Amino acid sequence: MADLKKVYTEKVVPALREKFGFKNPMETPRLEKIVINMAFGIVDKDTQKSVVDDLARITGQKPVLCTAKKSVSNFKLREGMVIGARVTLRRDRMWDFLDRYINIALPRIRDFHGIPTRGFDGRGNYSMGLKEQTIFPEIDLSRHGAPEQGMDVTIVTTAKDNQAARALLEGLGMPFIGR
Repeated sequence: MADLKKVYTEKVVPALREKFGFKNPMETPRLEKIVINMAFGIVDKDTQKSVVDDLARITGQKPVLCTAKKSVSNFKLREGMVIGARVTLRRDRMWDFLDRYINIALPRIRDFHGIPTRGFDGRGNYSMGLKEQTIFPEIDLSRHGAPEQGMDVTIVTTAKDNQAARALLEGLGMPFIGR
């Protein structure tokens, strides 16, 4: 069992049940999945392969390639062209990724003071963007020939509102600004 999952079951669940008065244990918010998305646009095959390999190395799972749904002549984009990649993490891989994300990757961001709370969507999910994937220790900077690539990380919870989702993520150690 992952360390963060153990923290969730032993500390976070009782704290959330006490704070919000959940009578049924199944009412307690929990993590459902984490979705990581990298949109790289129109690039050559080598850059595309490098970015997809980086995403696979970061998440430990093979990414799904995303294709363009429509042709847009102003962007030189044709329908069916690969323009991004995404990974959906669940269960143990989700817990392992979140543990590395909170404890290793986020503190490596330059001038890091915490993450903003404006990423909540009103339904208990949290999204944030990263400007570069090099904050993850799995990325080898010496072989990294591709330009810095950003990514979006979305944490999907079963919480009904932002307040319960924020309490869940803070209990797991997410470093929000203005705790």
